[in-house]
Amino acid sequence: MMEHVSHTTMASLIDSPSITSSKVVIFDSGVGGLSIYHEIYKIFPNLHYLYVFDNVVFPYGEKSEKKTIQRVVSIITAVSRFYQLSLVVIACNSASIVSLPALRSRFMFPIVGVVPAIKPAARLTRNGVLGILATRGTLRRSYTNKLLSRFAGACSITTLGSNELVELTENKLRGQTISNKIIKHILRPWLIMSVPPDTVVLGCTHFPLIREELKNALPKGTQLIDSGAAIARRIEFLLGNTCHTIGPKTHNIALCMSVNQKALQLLPVLKYYGFLTLEELKL
Repeated sequence: MMEHVSHTTMASLIDSPSITSSKVVIFDSGVGGLSIYHEIYKIFPNLHYLYVFDNVVFPYGEKSEKKTIQRVVSIITAVSRFYQLSLVVIACNSASIVSLPALRSRFMFPIVGVVPAIKPAARLTRNGVLGILATRGTLRRSYTNKLLSRFAGACSITTLGSNELVELTENKLRGQTISNKIIKHILRPWLIMSVPPDTVVLGCTHFPLIREELKNALPKGTQLIDSGAAIARRIEFLLGNTCHTIGPKTHNIALCMSVNQKALQLLPVLKYYGFLTLEELKL
């Protein structure tokens, strides 16, 4: 989408005219939020996007609720000091589940969270066995259990928590190949079931980015359900026609907490998704 990618620091942006343009923020601890951005972009290709990822504290799945809330609030606060924000998407299940109340009490702009797509998945299963693939942290949260009780009570639930899949997805977006053998090893608890899930909820925003790898490892015909399209529709409802009045088009920007070697390895994929520059955000 873009012809050039560079990296800089927020200090060089203070006098930039783009500072005054209203932005839609997609936030995650890593690159998983790109799966949500991709769905939103299909509907609103002309919005001004900031992709913000916390590569210093990544991943959030194993962090305490207190640590996650403090970190997310401090980062969104920092971004709001530099940019006029029209909407923020917390494109991380682990962060959304714990931080939305604190964010919504602090900021006036809409804040949209991501939670596992359990409700639609429960309607789609044919054999009644519903798989939940997420980080261990998301599976531990009481909110996830409440969703299962409310919307999937008639299903047989089997959960699989994997932080390794998150790391593998990050590596894929840095240009590394993911071994099908490793994927099958992670999914083995389902593969050896006499009646495995025919429908799997992708309860981490990283996992749609390895959809093909997961499909190749799971039994043929397994349905993979994620929240991306639903989040995009929610944003369409919230923004309505305002997407045409946000301001003159400027290029999209990615922000991270540290422009280190691993972050720089993401430049090609950020370019692919249309983010011209990678900049460091200081808290």
